Formats: sequence, C-alpha cells, structure tokens
Amino acid sequence: MVAPRTSSHSSESVEWIICLDKRPAERSGEDVDIILARLKNVKAFERFPPSLLQQICLCGFYECLEKGITLYRQGDIGTSWYAVLSGSLDVKVSETSSYQDAVTICTLGSGTAFGESILDNTPRHATIVTGEFSELLRIEQREFRSLWEKYHQCMAGLLAPPYGVMETGCSGDSMPDKENISNNSFVSVSKHQNKKSYIESPAKSPLKCISQVPSEKILRAGKILRNAILSGAPHMIRDRKYHLKTYRQCCVGTELVDWQMQQSSCIHSRIQAVGSWQVLLEEGVLNHVDQELSFQDKYLFYRFLDDEQEDAHPPGEAERKESQEELQDTLLLLSQIGPDAHMRMILRKHPSERTADDLEIIYEELLHIKALSHLSTTVKRELAGVLIFESHAKAGTVLFNQGEEGTSWYIILKGSVNVVIYGKGVVCTLHEGDDFGKLALVNDAPRAASIVLREDNCHFLTVDKEDFNRILRDVEANTVRLKEHGQDVLVLEKSLGSSRTSSHGASSSHYKYKVMSGTPEKILEHLLEMMRLDSPFTESDSALDDFVLTHCVFIPNSQLCPALMAHYHAEALQGSEQEKRDYTLNNKRRVIRLVMQWAAVHGDHLQEEDSSVAFLEEFVTAVSNDVKAVPALRDQLAELQRSLEGNTDDARVSKKKHKVLLRQFSMGDEKLQKRQPIKSKDEILLKVYCCDHTYTTIRVPVGASVREAVGAVADKLGSAEDLLLVSLGSSGEKVIFKPNDVSVFSTLTINGRLFACRRDQLDSLTPLPEQEGSSTGPLASFELMSSKDVAYHMTSYDWELFHCVHELELLYHTFGRQTLKKTTVNLDLFLRRFNEIQFWVITEMCLCSQLSKRVQLLKKFIKIAAHCKEYRNLNAFFAVVMGLSNPAVCRLSQTWESHLFSQKLPSKFKRFYGEFENLMDPSRNHKAYRLTVAKLEPPIIPFMPLLIKDMTFTHEGNRTFIDYLVNFEKMRMIANTLKIVRYCRSHAFSPDSTQAIKNHPEVRTYVRQFKVIDNQRTLSQLSHGLEPRRS
Repeated sequence: MVAPRTSSHSSESVEWIICLDKRPAERSGEDVDIILARLKNVKAFERFPPSLLQQICLCGFYECLEKGITLYRQGDIGTSWYAVLSGSLDVKVSETSSYQDAVTICTLGSGTAFGESILDNTPRHATIVTGEFSELLRIEQREFRSLWEKYHQCMAGLLAPPYGVMETGCSGDSMPDKENISNNSFVSVSKHQNKKSYIESPAKSPLKCISQVPSEKILRAGKILRNAILSGAPHMIRDRKYHLKTYRQCCVGTELVDWQMQQSSCIHSRIQAVGSWQVLLEEGVLNHVDQELSFQDKYLFYRFLDDEQEDAHPPGEAERKESQEELQDTLLLLSQIGPDAHMRMILRKHPSERTADDLEIIYEELLHIKALSHLSTTVKRELAGVLIFESHAKAGTVLFNQGEEGTSWYIILKGSVNVVIYGKGVVCTLHEGDDFGKLALVNDAPRAASIVLREDNCHFLTVDKEDFNRILRDVEANTVRLKEHGQDVLVLEKSLGSSRTSSHGASSSHYKYKVMSGTPEKILEHLLEMMRLDSPFTESDSALDDFVLTHCVFIPNSQLCPALMAHYHAEALQGSEQEKRDYTLNNKRRVIRLVMQWAAVHGDHLQEEDSSVAFLEEFVTAVSNDVKAVPALRDQLAELQRSLEGNTDDARVSKKKHKVLLRQFSMGDEKLQKRQPIKSKDEILLKVYCCDHTYTTIRVPVGASVREAVGAVADKLGSAEDLLLVSLGSSGEKVIFKPNDVSVFSTLTINGRLFACRRDQLDSLTPLPEQEGSSTGPLASFELMSSKDVAYHMTSYDWELFHCVHELELLYHTFGRQTLKKTTVNLDLFLRRFNEIQFWVITEMCLCSQLSKRVQLLKKFIKIAAHCKEYRNLNAFFAVVMGLSNPAVCRLSQTWESHLFSQKLPSKFKRFYGEFENLMDPSRNHKAYRLTVAKLEPPIIPFMPLLIKDMTFTHEGNRTFIDYLVNFEKMRMIANTLKIVRYCRSHAFSPDSTQAIKNHPEVRTYVRQFKVIDNQRTLSQLSHGLEPRRS
C-alpha cells in the first residue's frame, strides 16, 4: 500500500499502467513484476496461481473510462473479457433489446469480472455503462481462450455458468431446479413457520457441527492445541461430573479461554478468545457435550475430536515438541479467522437472544458494508436486531427464482452469486458487500431475476420482508419534518432520550430529536436552540461539534459569520419583558459559546481569511458593548477575549511578515528543525525545471494555484507561450496539473520534480539524474545504530509531522481542496512520510549485496517495527512492515529462508513478525488493527491511509445533499472519523526519558533525511540482481 496522494489524480503510481500500455512482446521481466504487484491486490484474481497471473500480465491491457461511457451493448458480439480494477459499471437489460427501455439490474464493483461470452461467440446479454470513472483490465478473445484452455480449472470459479462452477446449464429459458436448501444451508431461526429451522443436518451423525468435514488446517490446529494443553496443563482435560452424570475427557469453556489468554499475546480480549474456539466448534474439531453450536465463556463442557474415541492416547515426546513449536503460529491463525466465526455465532442466535454487546458487534460490522453505507445510524442499529445469517454450501444452489414473491433482502458476506434472467442467461455477478432482492420488497413486485450461487460456501445476511417494512415504517413514524412554504427545511429523528435503553429502564416520556437533514440555516438555528448551557460543550452538544467540524462543506465562513451575527442580535417577538430579557441573554450566551468552539476548532485556519478575522473582532466588540446592558455576559466576555486573543494577534503579524520561507519540501536542512504547521499564505522557494534540465526558482505562496505558479515561471523565463506545469516522477510517469489546482508542490512523489513545458514538449521530458535516489548500500553508521534509537527518533519526527496536521485537512482532502479552496500541505507531508519510510526499507534491502548482512538488516527492520509499535507509532509500523512485504523484498527467498535467518532470529522475533502480519490483516475492514487501537491510550500516531480510506468510504457511499437538504447524518459520520485524530493527539507525545537523554544527533539526522529509491522498476531490477529468478 502506498499512502494516497492529495492531488485530483490517481493515488497509485502509474508505472504499472505504463507497463500494460506496452505491446505484450515488448514487456520485460521487470514489467511483469510491476504489473504483478498491482494485480495481486485485485479481488478477481486472488485465487489465481502465480503462473496464470504472469500470463495475464503478459497479455492484458489497461483501459480507463469516464462516467457514462457505454462499453458494449446488449446483443453485440464480444471481442474482449474484462476485470474491474476500480470504479463501478451498471448492468442494463432490455426486454426488447432497445437501449431506451433498458433497466439497471445491478452494479459491478471493483474486483468483479465480466464478458466470458467470448468463449463461444454468443451475443452480449446486457449493456454495460460506467457509473463513475473506472479502470479495467482487458484481455482479448484469442488470448482469453488460450488461458481458458490451459487454466480452466483455476478460472472456473471466476466465470459465470455454463463455463464456471455450475455444471447444469442455465442459459436460454431453462433454469436449474432449486436445490434442497435443507441439505446445503444453515438458516437461523425465524418467527415464520415456513422458514427452515436453525440447523438441519443432511445425515445423521453422532456429532452435530456446522461444517460436516473439518478442513485439514483446522484439524491440525485442534490437535496442536490439545497436545499443548496435555503437555502444559493436563488437568484441564479430564472426566467431569455434573448432575450425577459423568462426561469423559472434557474441558471447561472458561478454562480454555483463560489458557489461551495466557498463551498468546495476539489475543487481546476474552471475546477474541471465544471467537478462536468457535472456529474449532464450527468445524467439529471441538464439540459441546450436548451438541450446542455456540462456544461460551462459561462453565460448560467441551471435548476435542480426538477425545471422542475411547482409546485416545496422550501425545508422545515428539508430538509434544512439535506442538510446542507450532503453538504460536496456530494461535495466530485462529486469532485471524476467529472474529468471523464469532460474528457468525452471534448472527445464528435468535434476534430475541442477542445481548447488547452482540448488537454492538453486529452494528460495528454493518458500518463497513458498502451496500449499507447510505443508511442512517438508526436504521443500521435496527438492522442489527433483525438480521439473520444464512449459509449455503454448494455452488449452483438457487436462492430464488425469477417471478417468485420477494420475502427477503440479501447482503453478501462471503462468496458470490450470478444474476440470471430467462432468455438472457447470466447477466452479471455480485460479490462480497453487494446486496440484492430489495427492489421486490420495496415495490412488492415479483423477483426480476434468479439468483444462483457461483461458488461453494457462500454466507449472507438476510432481512425478512416483515422486518424490512417495519423498520421503514418505524423510521417514517419517528421522523419529524419542519416545512416552510410547502418544502422540507429540517428533518429530525425522534428517539428515546437515554443513549442505550432497555425494555425496563427507559422513560417513554423523554425523547430527543436528532438532526438528519436540513437547510444549513435551519440546522444552525435548531442546534443553537437545543444547546445546553449547564454542561461542557462536547458532552451535551455533540451535534454542534459535528456542525463546527464539517460546516465548510455546506456553509462556508463567508455565509456562517453573518448568520452567527444575526443570531446574536436576535430578539424575542413575544412574551413578557422578563421572558424577552431571559431569551436575549440565553441566546447571546449560546452564540458566544458556539463562536468560541468554532474559533478553537479552526484555529490558525481562520487567520488565513480576512473576513473571518474581521468577524471575530466585530463580534468581540458587540459582546463588549452588550456587557454594559447585560452584566451577566461579563464572565463569557473575558473567556471569549482570551480564546480569540491568539487568533487576531497572529493574523495581524502574518499580514506584516510571512512566518515561514520553505525550500523544496522533499529536501533541505529544514527537516532538522522542529516542524511547525505550514499555512497557505507562507511562501515557498521552488525549483521548476525545463526540458533541458535547467531550472528557474520561483517564490509563491504555498496555497498558490497552478495558474499563479505558471505565471511566475513565465515571468522568470520571459516566455509568453502557454506553459503546462507537470509533475515528473523518477520512473518517468507524468501528471499534468490543471490551472485551478492549488498547492500542488506538496503532492509530488518522494523524488518527484516540477517541470514547466509546452504541450508539444511533454514526450521529451526525462527525469533528472538526482531523481534516481540512493545508489549505495546501508551506511555503516546505520548498521551500528540501535533499533530502539532509530524507532524513537522516527517516532519523534513523525509526531512533529502528525501534530502539524489540522484535523480539518482530512475533510479538505476528502471533499476536494479545489472545491473548498483549502490546502492540505501538512497532511500531504505526513502521507509522504509514510511512503518515504516504506521505500527506505525496500531501498536498504535491495542495495545490500551481501546475503549475511541482508539477513541481519531484515532482523533489524523487524525490531524497528516492534519498537515503533511499542511507541504507538502505528503509521511507521505499517510502513516498515509493508516495505518488507513489497515484491522486491518478499521475493528474496534466499534472504527469508536463509539458515542464518533461522538460527540467529530468536523465536520471539518470529512471533513478532507473525503478529505484525495479523495486525495488518485487511480482512473485515482491518478489524485486527481497529481492535488493537481501541485498547491504546493516547498519544497515538494512527495508520493515516486507513483514516483516509474511512473518510472516502463515508463520502462516496452517502450523498452530501438529499432533496436539496444537507445530509447531516453523513456529516456526523465524517466528524466521528475526524474525532479519532483529535483523540490520538489528546495527550502530548512524552519523550522516552532514557532515549531523550542519549540524544544521538547522528540518528536524529539520519531518520529525518532518508535517501530512497521510489522507482519500483529500479527496485525490482536490483532485487533480481541480488537473487536472479529461478528457472
């Protein structure tokens, strides 16, 4: 992973695209490695063997399409097969083959594939239109047929029937018969009698388990755990008596959880341990003596599969030793797959049996399902109480047929399904995170298509029609709409006043009203009216805090300031004189409080707007004048003056003199100084290069637009020609900036440079020699540096960079700097630091020519990552470990498998690296990382690319305006992510006293000025030079 850039262009390096644009015959081994590194992350290819992926790298082509482009039409004869790399495409089907009456039946997202009709030249079953900017990998018909002939067994799971996993044909008007669901699925209990029971076993068995045939991996895990328990704590497995009945060779649930917590540092909670044991229970490797299907942390008896036999024997000495060696890897494996098992266990419960903790766990899971991203928090919480888990074992199972009555809405948790229409066959495939079946429930219409499993072992969340309609009714019943002139201006949601209620503890007479949407003015008015003056701001007025954090999206300061002043001067139009005075006093106090919070949150950013500074001065003057008539405002006036003093004073100073004069962001001695936040009005001295590698130095504000920068270059060069401003990376990739782009200097890659040229000179641009980066191996001084010292000084510098990032910069980055006319320079530099550390690790490994030194270097980086984690510098921790997992490093098999590595690396460091991989596991939306962070106390340096991803997920999954009203529910979700940054910095970074005393100026200098190669091709070539590809 590379941290996202903050320009409007693609966040990933375009080098792999350049490689794909070459003719297949011209692609080198390095080209294939670069393409392979990108395609490994494509969901559609995750199960392909390396040999097949390499063939795809040799014959695939890259295509990027803008929104609204028709890729092909229904009835066309196909020429290519496609995989979606990013973006989305709508699948449209027409009954008459006329494009005008086509209806969208589903959307294909990233990781899906389509177009396999080219195998037999059948016409296209649907029209495909891009729903947004999309990137595709295209394989032409001849090459695709060749791949199919050679690898059809591997590719069958990716293709729709009749080419894929389903043996029976389903094209034309014929459909496969509906499978006996009771033989293939395990459906949670429902209040409807016509639904399947909780679990049905296809064959009578002495053991009742969810998986009829345990996998080899889990069988082995159960054996290792049993042997480890018998070796270290044999008393845990023994005959036990309960109610005069003896249960042979049993363990107790609470004891198993206690034991696992003691054995593994990667298990952070008892709930996590329960999930690990649930994995064994689901596969029948561990069984409850009464065949219960949920593992519980209680005094309940469980028996290992091996102990079901009368003649079960204890492990021998060799087995004990082997189990002890594999124990940590086994516990790590179970901790990785345990959360999914725990989630399934909760979802299999009857909704009435789910605890408050269960509902919270389900709700947290729903936050990251893309099909639900547009739903309100209330609806998601309602769904957590009614969702039912459904699992089907066999590909080819029909979930429902076209024309049937709709009874459930489905969300895919795992696996994929084909959408089949009579007469057209398979029209598209849906994957994890997609949903289907909702339209029939909403319109009360028959199913528009049939749904067929395209692979084994698919998991779904389902919502019953009755529950679905009840939630819709409840939401509308609890919705309060304020109208003006016949139009909605404010939409509120009514709920019980207590944040968590029960059937016994909540008072039905006390309600609160949450803003869902509204006009900016009405939202502000309502929030001010609801402000409580008797409690701290963030406790009673979280919605106001959300408003302050996000208002620039829907009401800029130029509109907010006059609105605040108008509210401050507002007077009551009716009531007694005393009531009017009370209204005026409380109204003014509320506005003063909001202004102080607004100024505190926006801080230095207000200094950059003359109108905001003028408003603050005018506001203080107005409050000062009112104190004479309303003495009760005196205390607030003093507080207001103290809080605003810095803002107005700094603004006056900044008008006279710019505080910072910067050189190129990526170079220079300024890195050795303590970092201070960079403001848009600060100035930068910047080199802009020409085609012949000569340069001119310009001096412009950090927030300058490209148009202004080009003007400064033209003035220096004395040129009147139309110039382009171009970012040129070390590998030759070019990004042409638009005239309105702002603050592009900070969006350069690590070794990137700015060039100015005419459009006809673009092809002649070449990187500077200095952009190649370091050419020497690890410095001798680095080899002598303590890993802990390096990690400490990295953390110290990273904290300086992180502390400079204003929380609002994440908002500007997500909604667009150009749109909001804001800069994100400090965030850009922090994201660049992530990439810099990542490439530093790769560079040092690939420049180390001696195998023995390379092994020691690998060990050193693992220790640095461990210390970064210890210092709660998770951003650097991820960067180091991702550097080690880069293809140029992970392919160095002699280094990783060296006997030196095995002998010299202590077992605890092997465990460290295994735990690192667990913490970085992206499954279930980085659940392992989120659980870890939740237990940390600030200060924390978070994994910033994931916060950016969360912001983008919320932004793209929810409209900013709904029926011309601000979607305040979206603003609330955005603000929650921004508050994570606030929480991480709620305590200052305290230097490690022992490390701070040592000082180590050479280490401090080294970690602030990494020399790196950021060209993946060069790194790949160096890697192949160290360890050539094996034939």
